[in-house]
Amino acid sequence: MTRLIVAIDTPDMDRAAELARATDGHVDAIKLGLEFCYARGFDAVAELARDRQLFLDLKLHDIPNTVAGGLRSLAPLAPALVTIHAAGGRAMIGRAREALEQSCVGRERPRLIAVTVLTSLDGHALHEIGVEGTPEEQVLRLGALALDAGADGLVCSPAELPALRRTFGAEPVLVVPGIRPEGADHGDQARVMTPRAAADAGADWIVVGRPITGSADPGDAARRIRAELTA
Repeated sequence: MTRLIVAIDTPDMDRAAELARATDGHVDAIKLGLEFCYARGFDAVAELARDRQLFLDLKLHDIPNTVAGGLRSLAPLAPALVTIHAAGGRAMIGRAREALEQSCVGRERPRLIAVTVLTSLDGHALHEIGVEGTPEEQVLRLGALALDAGADGLVCSPAELPALRRTFGAEPVLVVPGIRPEGADHGDQARVMTPRAAADAGADWIVVGRPITGSADPGDAARRIRAELTA
């Protein structure tokens, strides 16, 4: 069954706590990323994640030793999922996996999820940064590298889900942002899909932000998306 993550992208602790409480029981995890972590620090992350599943979306991308050290420091937060950039390369991904395994002996290890191509990037944007080929080709290229190097799964847009499942099968954990319920504004997402379509295409987790957090009733918005996933 596809699980639902609410993206809590705010620097405000009170607002983040309000959104987490409002969606309790309607989502499977909360996502905290750069905006919240930089503004409030990791004590606040630990407080907000208490008794909740945490998707820690920091997209680490640095030399292997630095990323490994960062993950060892983050391991006490016990996230269910944590992200790195697949573009960091084989050595970085391998050291990241090793650091998590060494830091989590005797308890469940966070799943290491590699970001392939950001959902805000289309073919033209990739060309501008020197990447030839389509977004799907780049996702498959980076996905193969990341999984072979030790990542447990991938972040991808819903558009690449069918190709990823055909290529890599059922084992990789696929985490999918760029989810918009029917009629919702696309915002800065270039490649989007509805919750039901993403589930049918093979998403393990979908990440939904503004359609929930920007709603007058975030709990009800999350409930309706969960209902769509289970319909």
